[in-house]
Amino acid sequence: MPSFAAQQSLFRAYDIRGSRQYFTTDFIQALGHAFAHRYSTLPVFSDHTFSNDACAHNTELKDISSTNSLITQNQNNKDTIIVIGYDTRIGSDMIAQKIASILAHHDLQVVQLGLVTTPMMVFWAEQYQGHGIIVTASHSAKEILGIKWLVNHRSPSSAEIQLFYQQLLHRQQASIDAEYNCAMQANGLKNHPQDTCLPAEQVATTYIASIDQVFQKIHQSRQQRSNKRLSKNNNQLFTKLDFRVIIDCMHGATSIIAQRLFAHFCQDVIMLNDTPDGNFPSGSPDPTEPHRLKQLQYSVRQHQADIGLAFDGDGDRLMIVDNNGKVVSPDHLLYLLAQLTLAEHPDMLSPKISVDSPFKPQIVFDIKCSHHLSTLLSELGATPIISRTGSSFMRQQLQYSAGEIVFAGELSGHFIFNDSRFIVYDDGMYAALRLLHWLAANGAGHGKKSLTDMTDELPAMVSTADHYLPLPKTLRTEYSIVEQLSQFCRYLRQLLKATSADSEQHLINTNSLVDCHCSVIEPHLTLKQARELMPVGTTLSCIDGVRLDFAHGFGVLRQSNTSHHLTARFAGDSIDELKAVQEKFATLCRPFDKDLAAQIVAIPAE
Repeated sequence: MPSFAAQQSLFRAYDIRGSRQYFTTDFIQALGHAFAHRYSTLPVFSDHTFSNDACAHNTELKDISSTNSLITQNQNNKDTIIVIGYDTRIGSDMIAQKIASILAHHDLQVVQLGLVTTPMMVFWAEQYQGHGIIVTASHSAKEILGIKWLVNHRSPSSAEIQLFYQQLLHRQQASIDAEYNCAMQANGLKNHPQDTCLPAEQVATTYIASIDQVFQKIHQSRQQRSNKRLSKNNNQLFTKLDFRVIIDCMHGATSIIAQRLFAHFCQDVIMLNDTPDGNFPSGSPDPTEPHRLKQLQYSVRQHQADIGLAFDGDGDRLMIVDNNGKVVSPDHLLYLLAQLTLAEHPDMLSPKISVDSPFKPQIVFDIKCSHHLSTLLSELGATPIISRTGSSFMRQQLQYSAGEIVFAGELSGHFIFNDSRFIVYDDGMYAALRLLHWLAANGAGHGKKSLTDMTDELPAMVSTADHYLPLPKTLRTEYSIVEQLSQFCRYLRQLLKATSADSEQHLINTNSLVDCHCSVIEPHLTLKQARELMPVGTTLSCIDGVRLDFAHGFGVLRQSNTSHHLTARFAGDSIDELKAVQEKFATLCRPFDKDLAAQIVAIPAE
């Protein structure tokens, strides 16, 4: 039997992902059996169970589509039900079909969705028991394949993904019964009675109808809040939004639904790259790549549009271009979405809320976000919480927050609403629609306050992109450079707190470093040098790499969760402040790796 040692690198922090050469027939079959074992060992619920209040609202969908007769039928089915879909990249559909067939042959109930976004898979998983699989490599290049999944409404943690690999090896080495293998080959992986394919029209219609209900409820709440008389036809939105919107699907999974979804809400929608194509002819489906939005920027200016929207390959990321054709900083976009979440939260829109309400909203953002963000969120009355990078980590925080965290977002364009209105998952199209409706409610549109006007009111900042750097080889120590840098910064902080400022030339003996792993640091530093490395007032965070916040800027250096690289981002209130932050990090890194220090200084501003 194959060992699958080469496939170990596919099992990453968030998902299974890597070069298509590793997705061999044997490996895909082993994955299918491993998933079947995982889902077969779960407790089975006879009642229809939802993970949050937003999903409970979806029970109203029974009158929307005949699809729900299948949902209702399966509510009383004691079989474990798994939904499965795939993205546009070449080979994803074949992998999904093989896994679905194996699951069905294990007597698991499979609901095939076809080509969908990851958030659409999650939406449909919530209509059943919260189990789902999607074959997708998200924003990665065309030669990459991948798989994401849900078990009991939850994405797996990094530890659970590694355990899944070990269980796959154990089951594979224990072998799958030879007779069973023969039966599988005889059946040719054909559809099984336990395998149901939902029509694409019903998959899309039910998803759109559920989002439509969200905005009907928000509209009703606004009217109630303002004590306006409700219309007899209040269950309908009065008019479409007066926006011209340009959408770049990047040939990804949003291509199948974006035009229809946004035309449902907006008067004028212009599409770019909306033909599903796994060759991704316009480039990798990653809207955060530098210069990736040039076509969208040009189109916004050419058509004098109000906004441009870009989605990644599986639809869970959002980037936007303002009405002047400028890419809106993800920090600013995160702030705007957090602001609208607070303004439209059910507790805030309720006419019965009092000024003494115990509602204390929290906003989570990742460690790569701007140094201004905490202050801006605090001014909105929210409690800012910094988090390690990774939307799956953020979703886990939301699940255990008891509702205090109402919104989470990260620099890479993942945004998650936790306001009991829709799925608690990063859905780029849903986030874009929430933004458009909020802009319209606040007077944005033709001849009115524009998106550019709103972002211009936010603090100015010059930053680098989220930049990938080669991971240096660690010499003379078993610790990574990020671990060494983290320990060194912690040591400096503790030292400066404890040392008297009387002597600028006071010698610091670095040989006394405890577990600092800084074997290449000069044997002695002066207090003056230490203060230059870590100025008074500097804030250090080591929850995910090393982040330093200075008076007028910040920087972060961390190890990527999805590739063998370091990721770095630096920002300042001006170009000079940005360069000063980069030089500070270069000085800290130079004793460990001179090449890394030179690369940090050379990273250009966006």
